[in-house]
Amino acid sequence: MTGDTQHDDPKAGFIGVLAELAAASGPDGLTLGEIIDRLDERAFGLMIFILAVPCLVPGLPGAQVIAVPIFLLAGQMALGRSEPWLPKRFLALRVKKDWLDLMAGFAAKRLAWAERVARPRLTLFATGIGERLTAIAVALASVTIMLPLTNSVPSLGVTLASIGVLQRDGLFALAGMAICLAWTLFLVAVPLGAVLGVAFFSDIMARLTGGG
Repeated sequence: MTGDTQHDDPKAGFIGVLAELAAASGPDGLTLGEIIDRLDERAFGLMIFILAVPCLVPGLPGAQVIAVPIFLLAGQMALGRSEPWLPKRFLALRVKKDWLDLMAGFAAKRLAWAERVARPRLTLFATGIGERLTAIAVALASVTIMLPLTNSVPSLGVTLASIGVLQRDGLFALAGMAICLAWTLFLVAVPLGAVLGVAFFSDIMARLTGGG
């Protein structure tokens, strides 16, 4: 790791980290690999946060692609890896400077409240086993982000969960986990209910037409 890495301090604001990344990026921005190198111990939470925030935009083009590294990072968190790993093709993806500036500005304007409110509490749900359970919920939600036009709600859950992990705030982690799981169950329940409903209706019609 380089001397510019960020250390695992839950009191350190994630908005400031984003601003530092934007300031450190050259005209061509930074690759995902370079961003990970700069984030050090908080790379998992910050990378998921950085990837999830753009997906809050309804129907964002490319959200399905962004969801893949979110899934990979969350899966590694769930397995207890200490450092993130991404395939070389993802590490080489370049995040433009304009996008980093936009991210930092959006976070400062729209998410400053979260940084003010979030603090180490209920850490059982944001560290250790709790962090792994949160990561599983994030991984499930990332799969739903891959579906067309379903990215905003799960991305909100992922964003809150990542803030919880970053700030060691179990309340944020629980809120994010609840949204991730509720949305995943909803997307599973709707088609399942439709299939069962059609089957039930078909059975009733068959009985009626059969004279039963």
